[in-house]
Amino acid sequence: MTRVRIDLNISLDGYASSANPTPENPMGEDWGRLVGAYTATRTFRRRVLGDTSGAGTTGVDDAYATGYFEGIGAEIMGAAMFGLHSFPDDPDWKGWWGDEPPFHAPVYVLTHTAPRPSMPMQGGTTFHFRSPAAIEEVLAEATAAAGGLDVRVGGGVGTARAFLLAGLVDDLHVSIAPILLDRGTRLWDDLRGLEITHQVRSEVAESGTIHVTFTR
Repeated sequence: MTRVRIDLNISLDGYASSANPTPENPMGEDWGRLVGAYTATRTFRRRVLGDTSGAGTTGVDDAYATGYFEGIGAEIMGAAMFGLHSFPDDPDWKGWWGDEPPFHAPVYVLTHTAPRPSMPMQGGTTFHFRSPAAIEEVLAEATAAAGGLDVRVGGGVGTARAFLLAGLVDDLHVSIAPILLDRGTRLWDDLRGLEITHQVRSEVAESGTIHVTFTR
Protein backbone atom coordinates (compact mmCIF):
# COMPACT_ATOMS: atom_id res chain seq x y z
CA MET A 1 0.00 0.00 0.00
CA THR A 2 1.27 3.45 -0.90
CA ARG A 3 2.49 5.53 2.02
CA VAL A 4 3.31 9.23 2.09
CA ARG A 5 6.86 9.90 3.29
CA ILE A 6 8.90 12.94 4.23
CA ASP A 7 12.63 13.18 4.99
CA LEU A 8 13.93 16.50 6.31
CA ASN A 9 17.12 17.93 7.77
CA ILE A 10 16.69 20.37 10.65
CA SER A 11 18.79 22.08 13.32
CA LEU A 12 18.63 21.45 17.07
CA ASP A 13 16.38 24.50 17.41
CA GLY A 14 13.99 23.19 14.78
CA TYR A 15 14.85 25.15 11.64
CA ALA A 16 14.50 23.22 8.40
CA SER A 17 15.64 25.93 5.99
CA SER A 18 18.29 28.54 6.13
CA ALA A 19 18.52 32.24 5.43
CA ASN A 20 19.46 34.39 2.46
CA PRO A 21 18.79 32.12 -0.53
CA THR A 22 20.15 33.28 -3.89
CA PRO A 23 19.90 31.89 -7.46
CA GLU A 24 23.44 30.56 -7.06
CA ASN A 25 22.74 29.17 -3.57
CA PRO A 26 18.97 28.47 -3.61
CA MET A 27 18.85 26.61 -0.29
CA GLY A 28 20.50 29.42 1.68
CA GLU A 29 23.87 29.94 3.26
CA ASP A 30 23.32 27.51 6.18
CA TRP A 31 22.26 24.59 3.99
CA GLY A 32 25.67 22.91 3.93
CA ARG A 33 25.74 22.76 7.73
CA LEU A 34 22.23 21.29 7.87
CA VAL A 35 22.85 18.47 5.41
CA GLY A 36 26.55 17.86 5.95
CA ALA A 37 26.15 14.40 7.47
CA TYR A 38 23.82 13.31 4.65
CA THR A 39 25.95 14.63 1.79
CA ALA A 40 29.01 12.93 3.28
CA THR A 41 27.45 9.46 3.00
CA ARG A 42 28.50 6.87 0.46
CA THR A 43 24.90 6.58 -0.73
CA PHE A 44 24.52 10.30 -1.42
CA ARG A 45 27.82 10.44 -3.27
CA ARG A 46 26.83 7.48 -5.43
CA ARG A 47 23.13 8.23 -6.01
CA VAL A 48 23.27 12.02 -6.39
CA LEU A 49 26.85 12.81 -7.44
CA GLY A 50 27.43 9.66 -9.50
CA ASP A 51 30.59 8.80 -7.55
CA THR A 52 31.33 5.11 -8.03
CA SER A 53 34.63 5.12 -6.12
CA GLY A 54 33.06 3.86 -2.90
CA ALA A 55 34.02 7.03 -1.05
CA GLY A 56 31.81 8.42 1.69
CA THR A 57 30.71 7.58 5.21
CA THR A 58 28.88 4.42 6.19
CA GLY A 59 27.03 3.57 9.39
CA VAL A 60 23.78 5.05 10.68
CA ASP A 61 23.69 8.14 8.46
CA ASP A 62 24.27 6.05 5.36
CA ALA A 63 21.57 3.57 6.35
CA TYR A 64 19.01 6.39 6.47
CA ALA A 65 20.34 7.81 3.21
CA THR A 66 19.80 4.41 1.58
CA GLY A 67 16.26 4.25 2.96
CA TYR A 68 15.55 7.66 1.48
CA PHE A 69 15.84 6.26 -2.05
CA GLU A 70 14.05 2.94 -1.52
CA GLY A 71 10.48 2.24 -2.64
CA ILE A 72 9.64 5.66 -4.09
CA GLY A 73 7.25 5.75 -7.05
CA ALA A 74 6.55 9.50 -7.23
CA GLU A 75 7.74 12.74 -5.65
CA ILE A 76 6.06 16.03 -4.71
CA MET A 77 8.12 19.16 -4.14
CA GLY A 78 7.76 22.91 -3.89
CA ALA A 79 8.89 25.36 -6.55
CA ALA A 80 11.94 26.39 -4.50
CA MET A 81 13.23 22.81 -4.27
CA PHE A 82 12.94 22.51 -8.04
CA GLY A 83 14.68 25.85 -8.44
CA LEU A 84 11.84 27.56 -10.25
CA HIS A 85 12.30 30.83 -8.35
CA SER A 86 15.91 31.11 -9.48
CA PHE A 87 14.97 31.92 -13.10
CA PRO A 88 11.16 32.32 -13.09
CA ASP A 89 10.96 34.03 -16.49
CA ASP A 90 13.19 31.60 -18.37
CA PRO A 91 11.02 28.96 -20.13
CA ASP A 92 14.12 26.88 -20.87
CA TRP A 93 15.20 26.64 -17.21
CA LYS A 94 14.99 22.98 -16.20
CA GLY A 95 15.77 23.29 -12.51
CA TRP A 96 19.05 22.87 -10.71
CA TRP A 97 19.08 19.05 -10.61
CA GLY A 98 21.02 18.64 -13.87
CA ASP A 99 20.15 16.73 -17.02
CA GLU A 100 19.60 13.47 -15.10
CA PRO A 101 17.87 14.25 -11.77
CA PRO A 102 18.22 11.63 -9.01
CA PHE A 103 14.46 10.95 -8.69
CA HIS A 104 13.90 8.48 -11.57
CA ALA A 105 10.13 8.83 -11.15
CA PRO A 106 7.35 11.35 -11.83
CA VAL A 107 7.89 14.57 -9.84
CA TYR A 108 5.04 17.01 -9.16
CA VAL A 109 6.26 20.58 -8.62
CA LEU A 110 3.84 22.85 -6.72
CA THR A 111 3.97 26.39 -8.05
CA HIS A 112 1.84 29.54 -8.06
CA THR A 113 3.39 30.69 -11.34
CA ALA A 114 1.88 30.15 -14.78
CA PRO A 115 1.54 26.47 -15.71
CA ARG A 116 4.40 24.88 -17.64
CA PRO A 117 4.29 21.80 -19.85
CA SER A 118 5.58 18.56 -18.38
CA MET A 119 9.34 18.22 -18.66
CA PRO A 120 10.82 14.74 -19.28
CA MET A 121 14.45 14.36 -18.23
CA GLN A 122 17.08 11.67 -18.57
CA GLY A 123 16.90 8.69 -16.21
CA GLY A 124 13.13 8.41 -15.95
CA THR A 125 12.32 11.69 -14.16
CA THR A 126 9.46 13.78 -15.56
CA PHE A 127 8.60 17.08 -13.89
CA HIS A 128 4.90 18.00 -13.83
CA PHE A 129 3.84 21.45 -12.64
CA ARG A 130 0.72 21.76 -10.50
CA SER A 131 -1.03 24.36 -8.35
CA PRO A 132 -0.51 24.01 -4.58
CA ALA A 133 -4.10 25.09 -3.95
CA ALA A 134 -5.39 21.51 -3.59
CA ILE A 135 -2.60 19.29 -2.32
CA GLU A 136 -5.02 16.38 -1.87
CA GLU A 137 -5.63 16.31 -5.63
CA VAL A 138 -1.93 16.41 -6.39
CA LEU A 139 -1.35 13.62 -3.88
CA ALA A 140 -4.06 11.51 -5.53
CA GLU A 141 -2.39 12.00 -8.93
CA ALA A 142 1.04 11.16 -7.51
CA THR A 143 -0.34 8.08 -5.74
CA ALA A 144 -1.82 6.78 -8.99
CA ALA A 145 1.48 7.41 -10.78
CA ALA A 146 3.46 5.65 -8.03
CA GLY A 147 1.98 2.28 -9.00
CA GLY A 148 1.80 0.93 -5.46
CA LEU A 149 5.14 2.37 -4.35
CA ASP A 150 5.42 5.26 -1.89
CA VAL A 151 5.02 8.98 -2.54
CA ARG A 152 7.75 11.18 -1.11
CA VAL A 153 7.05 14.81 -0.26
CA GLY A 154 10.54 16.11 -0.84
CA GLY A 155 10.27 19.65 0.49
CA GLY A 156 11.01 22.39 1.00
CA VAL A 157 9.80 22.89 4.51
CA GLY A 158 6.71 24.89 3.48
CA THR A 159 5.48 22.07 1.27
CA ALA A 160 6.31 19.49 3.93
CA ARG A 161 4.44 21.45 6.58
CA ALA A 162 1.38 21.77 4.35
CA PHE A 163 1.13 17.98 4.08
CA LEU A 164 1.84 17.48 7.80
CA LEU A 165 -0.76 20.03 8.87
CA ALA A 166 -3.32 18.35 6.59
CA GLY A 167 -2.64 14.99 8.28
CA LEU A 168 -1.52 13.38 5.02
CA VAL A 169 1.90 12.05 6.10
CA ASP A 170 2.39 8.43 7.15
CA ASP A 171 6.15 8.44 7.72
CA LEU A 172 8.28 11.42 8.76
CA HIS A 173 12.04 11.07 9.17
CA VAL A 174 13.91 14.05 10.61
CA SER A 175 17.71 14.27 10.70
CA ILE A 176 18.58 16.72 13.48
CA ALA A 177 22.01 18.24 12.92
CA PRO A 178 23.90 19.24 16.11
CA ILE A 179 23.89 22.93 15.20
CA LEU A 180 21.91 26.02 16.24
CA LEU A 181 20.66 28.35 13.50
CA ASP A 182 18.21 30.75 15.19
CA ARG A 183 16.92 31.75 11.74
CA GLY A 184 15.07 30.33 8.77
CA THR A 185 11.77 28.43 8.77
CA ARG A 186 10.77 26.22 11.69
CA LEU A 187 9.34 22.76 11.13
CA TRP A 188 7.44 22.03 14.35
CA ASP A 189 5.13 25.03 14.77
CA ASP A 190 1.42 24.04 15.05
CA LEU A 191 2.22 20.31 14.92
CA ARG A 192 1.33 19.63 18.56
CA GLY A 193 0.34 15.99 19.16
CA LEU A 194 2.21 14.43 16.25
CA GLU A 195 3.76 11.99 18.72
CA ILE A 196 0.23 10.82 19.62
CA THR A 197 -0.88 9.99 16.08
CA HIS A 198 2.50 8.51 15.13
CA GLN A 199 4.90 6.12 16.84
CA VAL A 200 8.25 7.78 17.55
CA ARG A 201 11.72 6.24 17.38
CA SER A 202 15.13 7.93 17.65
CA GLU A 203 18.72 6.93 16.94
CA VAL A 204 22.01 8.82 17.22
CA ALA A 205 24.50 8.48 14.38
CA GLU A 206 28.28 8.49 14.57
CA SER A 207 28.23 12.07 13.22
CA GLY A 208 26.16 13.26 16.19
CA THR A 209 23.07 13.60 13.97
CA ILE A 210 19.87 12.50 15.72
CA HIS A 211 17.50 10.56 13.47
CA VAL A 212 13.87 10.75 14.64
CA THR A 213 11.10 8.87 12.84
CA PHE A 214 7.34 9.29 13.18
CA THR A 215 5.34 6.35 11.82
CA ARG A 216 1.56 6.29 11.58
